Amino acid sequence: MVLNDEIVTFCSFYNVSRETIDILEKYEKILIRDSKSLNLIGKSTFNQIWNRHFLDSFQVIDYIDKSDKVLTDIGSGAGFPGLVLAIAAAEKKMNIKINLIDKSSKKIEFLKKIILELKLNVDVICENIMDEKKKITGNVFTARAFKPLPVILKLIHEKIDNFNKFFVFLGKTGKQELLQVSKSWDIKYKQRMSVTSNDSFILEINSLKKKN
Repeated sequence: MVLNDEIVTFCSFYNVSRETIDILEKYEKILIRDSKSLNLIGKSTFNQIWNRHFLDSFQVIDYIDKSDKVLTDIGSGAGFPGLVLAIAAAEKKMNIKINLIDKSSKKIEFLKKIILELKLNVDVICENIMDEKKKITGNVFTARAFKPLPVILKLIHEKIDNFNKFFVFLGKTGKQELLQVSKSWDIKYKQRMSVTSNDSFILEINSLKKKN
C-alpha cells in the first residue's frame, strides 16, 4: 500500500484500518470535486485536506466517551468535524449518533450525498440554529469555523439544554478570546492543544453560567 505524505502523517497519529483510509480518500475526492461549484473549502487547502481538515477533526474522537450517545455538529459545512467524527466512531466501534446541522441547503445536499456514497449512519438537519427558537438537547456538541466564541457561548446559554461537552476549535487568537469572555461567563472547561498546529487548541466546555 503506497500512501502519500499527508496520509502517512495522519496514520502516525491514528493507526486506522485500510477501510477507513479508503473512506477518507473517497471523501477527499468528492470534496475537491464539489468544492469547485459549492465553495466548500478554500482552493489553497486542496493539498492539505488530510492534515488541515481530516486530522484536525478526527482528534476530537479522543475526548468522546463510549457512554456518549449523541453528537451534534453545528454549522457542519463540508462535514468538519462531524462527518469525520462519524468515520472515526465507526473505526473505533463507538455507538454514537451523529447529527449535522447547517443553514445552507446546498451544503446539506452535499452532506446527504456524501453520507450515502460513504455508507455512513448520520442525520442532517437544514436550519439556521441562530434563528431557531426551540431548545436543542444533547450531550456532546461540536463547532468548527462556525461563529466567534462570544456568539457560541450565547448560543449555548440560550438554546442548549443538558450538555456535557461542547467542543469549540480555536486558533491563534483563542487564548485572548477565552480571557475576554471569562469576564462575562463562568466557564468550566478543558483546554486541549491541537495536534495540527501549535497556535490552535480545542476548548471543551463542560458547564456555562452567566456572571451577574
